[in-house]
Amino acid sequence: MIPIFRSNEPQAKRYLTRAPIEPASLPDPVKERLIRAFGQALDAEEAVHRIIEEVKRGGDAALLRLTELLDGCRPAHLRVEPAALEAAWRELDPAARQAMELAAARIRRFHSRQQAHSWLVWEGGGALGQLIQPIESVGVYVPGGRAPLVSTVLMTAIPAQVAGVKRLCLCSPPQRPTGQPHTAILAAAHMLGVQEVYAVGGAQAIAAMAFGTQSLPRVDKIVGPGNLFVILAKKQLYGQVGIDGLPGPTETVVIADDAASPALVAADLAAQAEHDPLAKPLLLTTSESLAQAVNKELEQELGTGSLSAAAAECLQRQAAAILCQDLQEALALANEFAPEHLCLSVRDPWPLLPFVRHAGGVFLGEHMCESLGDYIAGPSHVMPTGGTARFSSPLSVWDFVKICSVFALGPEEARSLGSAAATLAALEGLQAHRRAILLRAGG
Repeated sequence: MIPIFRSNEPQAKRYLTRAPIEPASLPDPVKERLIRAFGQALDAEEAVHRIIEEVKRGGDAALLRLTELLDGCRPAHLRVEPAALEAAWRELDPAARQAMELAAARIRRFHSRQQAHSWLVWEGGGALGQLIQPIESVGVYVPGGRAPLVSTVLMTAIPAQVAGVKRLCLCSPPQRPTGQPHTAILAAAHMLGVQEVYAVGGAQAIAAMAFGTQSLPRVDKIVGPGNLFVILAKKQLYGQVGIDGLPGPTETVVIADDAASPALVAADLAAQAEHDPLAKPLLLTTSESLAQAVNKELEQELGTGSLSAAAAECLQRQAAAILCQDLQEALALANEFAPEHLCLSVRDPWPLLPFVRHAGGVFLGEHMCESLGDYIAGPSHVMPTGGTARFSSPLSVWDFVKICSVFALGPEEARSLGSAAATLAALEGLQAHRRAILLRAGG
């Protein structure tokens, strides 16, 4: 099912090395929609540029035109009525409501421990410190394509609310025949008290949140995952508006020893593959017999037809099992790969935790499946992909605040530091800086 390599084989390195992802050719239906919208075939980059410019100039009219041509659905109103949000929540299955409420409570409790506070240190007759203030307005993008990502509503909006963001708006593509986002997404927004919801998706939604339109006021920062067009729009608008990141295909590395359950490891790899044909499910193991048993489990899953076409394609093209000499080598390879999710399905995972250097999230023990983290454990499931865990972090309260440094040295300390500061200004050749300092230092 999935290839098995030893860690020193060249094929193993191919799976552990991040080659640049070549832009895939657009599917024919997408090409046809772009031709209808712009009168010619465009690549994704140029199409997104055209979409951004049209929304910037045309506002609501551009949003409606592009939504009809690109999504095949024209909403009656861009903004969803509060009554529709309430109705979606009321009509949701009671078990789904309870599960959503439980997940929201756990996510809120976890992020409440991250609350940031302003601080001042008083010394020398003055003070230094930081003002930590919430971002005033945030736009949340929630995809509605392969699956209505209800969990993304919770995992993005709740940390923002804990941070104290005053205005939250949510954009998600309209669905046929209602012309509104998926009912479950509307229900989640209602449960969280997010009343500003818009039936618009794709690059046009990102542009609308960045520039503002007649119906949708601009925001200060945009968060949330999306397809190729959404990610390209975020990339092109970086600097115009705050951007949380540019997430690529999702990825999981499972480190397993001979004590791991083949069925559970296979289930975790299949769950990761279900997200996207380009997802990366990798097994690093010290046990060849486990790798072979995992393969048998995956073959059985494929044989029953229980896996989606996307999951089957991903497992066949993107997944691999790599045999390592010991758990230390497996950890070294995982740190080099810097995965979004790192699962430690080993006999005793806790001693390994201090050696994890690069991962978006670490899941300890085979009972702690990554899918629990996607929905209900507590930390946000929005995590760094593509090796960016080497320098970035999962979405948190800190993504929704800004820091203002406070300078309030006392008069005596300001004067006493003036000589050294003036020397540094002179070293840089900035004479006006030096004079401004010396005027206060009495020199």
